[in-house]
Amino acid sequence: MDGSDRPRHWPAYAVAVLFLGYAAGKAVFAWQARLGFPGGPAVPDAVRDGYFLDAATAQWFAAASGLLGAWVAIATVAAPGRRVPRPLMLLVLAAMLLAVGAGAAIMIVDGFIGIGVGWQWHHGVLGIVVIALLMAMIQSYVKATRHAVG
Repeated sequence: MDGSDRPRHWPAYAVAVLFLGYAAGKAVFAWQARLGFPGGPAVPDAVRDGYFLDAATAQWFAAASGLLGAWVAIATVAAPGRRVPRPLMLLVLAAMLLAVGAGAAIMIVDGFIGIGVGWQWHHGVLGIVVIALLMAMIQSYVKATRHAVG
């Protein structure tokens, strides 16, 4: 047996690390009451002032969503997460792919074509990597749980 029949968990761990990094970056900006992300385009003061939440609250919510995303990623490979009914987990993963994929798509389009947000080409590459890792994580989960009763 060469191990090719075993599920590959590395995409889930990589996604979890990305989400933890996202949460950390958002927490830094929450602490500073700034919108945006470290290393990303600057958010103009007018946008910040017109935002529906104050910047710190918005960023703390974003940091919490990053922690939740990391938890979901780990849940796809951890025993407690495998007890979540498969259809429910697939629904959560689809919602995650849509939400994160939409943000990544903006980074990709703005990074390579330019729509005025300020993302650069390297952010576009990161967006592609994030979508690919999410899809690999979902594929790994589907493969690992295809015979599971759930």
